[in-house]
Amino acid sequence: MPRSSTGPAVAVLTAAALGVVGFLGYQAAATAPDHPTQARPGSHSAESKKKDKDDAGAKKKSTALPARSGTGVRVVYALGDKRVWLVGADGKASRTFEVGPSPASPDPGTYAVTSRNKGGVGSDGVQVEHVVVFHSEGGVVFGFSAAVDGSMPDPNARKRTGAVRESRADGAAMWEFAQVDVKVVVVP
Repeated sequence: MPRSSTGPAVAVLTAAALGVVGFLGYQAAATAPDHPTQARPGSHSAESKKKDKDDAGAKKKSTALPARSGTGVRVVYALGDKRVWLVGADGKASRTFEVGPSPASPDPGTYAVTSRNKGGVGSDGVQVEHVVVFHSEGGVVFGFSAAVDGSMPDPNARKRTGAVRESRADGAAMWEFAQVDVKVVVVP
């Protein structure tokens, strides 16, 4: 019986395919966040519906601009309320919105916007836009951003990140408002 010359070709192609699959698996694992992000509010999971019901009964937090939050044009970020205010020169908030903080938070104090970036990948591995950075400490960069997929960071993740996530609409408003050197006042 004559020998077939396709055996070595099939072996080479199989080995190459296995190599490509292995490389893609490694690449996916290397860029995945340490801890998956939480489900977005409004998803149809039973947990989300239960959380929404629990939140409805919770005490409503004030949206009033916090006292002793500085003067002049500034961004005010209240850690406890998980809320941001964009404050104009007249001392009045032109916009306020809830945010989703990451595991790490900056200390209360006054900072300034140091850099801005239209988009990229956040330190948690999520594609983000309208990145407004205001502080860096101990290898953690603190800044506001909006996830392109609308997700919020997991506050219980093992990896310390300083992302303060906002909705895409709020992220666009922050992007327009918070130019380099604008004050960012962080309150407890």
